[in-house]
Amino acid sequence: MRKVLLLVMVSTFAGCAKRQEPESLLKARELMAEAQNPSGNLALLCEPVDAEVYLDGVWQGLCSDFSGSPKALRVGSGLHEIEVKKQGYWPYTTYFEPSRARARLTIQLRASGPKTGGSE
Repeated sequence: MRKVLLLVMVSTFAGCAKRQEPESLLKARELMAEAQNPSGNLALLCEPVDAEVYLDGVWQGLCSDFSGSPKALRVGSGLHEIEVKKQGYWPYTTYFEPSRARARLTIQLRASGPKTGGSE
């Protein structure tokens, strides 16, 4: 009789150990992990629109690739260097630390050479 009772108790507790967490609890754990490692999206509005975008020194694409919804530059946690440049213009460099929010950066590059075309 004791063996049967012990077998029933072991199988009952073993069944409890195998239960999966509810999906809502799994989602909550995922959101908490993201909160500890903030990331964000950075929409870039540039002039000229075909300027090149670099994230931490790595080419990401053209400014027009990250101009708005749903297109944006995905930035992971931590402080990042954002550089926008195009030949014939002064480069623009800034630093960005995401805060789990979407941000917008408007950049107007300035020509580096003498002005041409037309009289003043």
